[in-house]
Amino acid sequence: MQESAVYEVAGRARLRYLTDREGLLGPLFLMPAVVYIVALVGVPFFLAIAFSLSNVSVGDTSLNYVGLENFRTIIRTPQFERALINSVLFTVVAQAIIIVLANILALILSEDFRGKWVARMLIMLPWATPIALGTIGWLWLLDSKFSPIDWVLVNVGLLGPGTLLGPRNHMTFLGREELAMASVIVVHVWRMLPLSAVILLAGLTSIDRDLLDQAEVDGASFWRTLFQIKLPLILPIMSIALLFGIIFTFTDMTVVFVLTRGGPVYYTQVLPVWSFFKGIQGGALAEGAAVALFLFPVLLAVAILMLRAARRMEIT
Repeated sequence: MQESAVYEVAGRARLRYLTDREGLLGPLFLMPAVVYIVALVGVPFFLAIAFSLSNVSVGDTSLNYVGLENFRTIIRTPQFERALINSVLFTVVAQAIIIVLANILALILSEDFRGKWVARMLIMLPWATPIALGTIGWLWLLDSKFSPIDWVLVNVGLLGPGTLLGPRNHMTFLGREELAMASVIVVHVWRMLPLSAVILLAGLTSIDRDLLDQAEVDGASFWRTLFQIKLPLILPIMSIALLFGIIFTFTDMTVVFVLTRGGPVYYTQVLPVWSFFKGIQGGALAEGAAVALFLFPVLLAVAILMLRAARRMEIT
């Protein structure tokens, strides 16, 4: 009886010793995440590299090595050039608008006012809503015939015969190149603004209150406090919010696919959508993989630059 008790105590002590070892627990807890990333990111990534260097297609799945021929082929197509330009344009313009509006929203939400929690919940709804469902809602709002935006513009006298916006009763948001591009940017802003605002709000609330009180005692104005205290202190956090926004916007295909499918013609085409059309719908798996791989070096370079900039801001 006593011997079994001794063994039990020894077993518990051995288990406690193992659970207290950081060198064992760290890798053990990280293992599920590593397996998940390797299975869902690593394997498809290396498979895409293999596809891009071969002539694989839906009809012929043999991986015959062709080198960089797929990359040369897609670079010569005007659709790829336009998709690359649009991807950069949508991302840069949308993130420039988002970072300004997110700062304004974060400043408002950092103040105390009645109904602040309701306002926060409403602002988070676009991010909480599935992007496909949200974009379908925008598709109805921007419809060429039944758009409620057109109805409002007509009834306030801004749209129709003899008005400022033109003689027609419909703006045709998704059928005209400039309006289609603007519509895609607006939906991206609507989608990504809540995330950036919440990240910046966390940065603002982490600022030492004593520092702000001291600035108020010294007579610093709102704008001086904003540009000389608040914004410099949250710049590292702002760079992280910007990095997330760039990655999500540059790699997103849902907004363009649901709204315009790259149209009119291919004027709103972006790289993820063009890769899907080329590789999945067109059956050219090799060329579709080559298009998709153009996203990787661009995003890798952006991520490295943004993280290095954020680190320098923290040091200074």
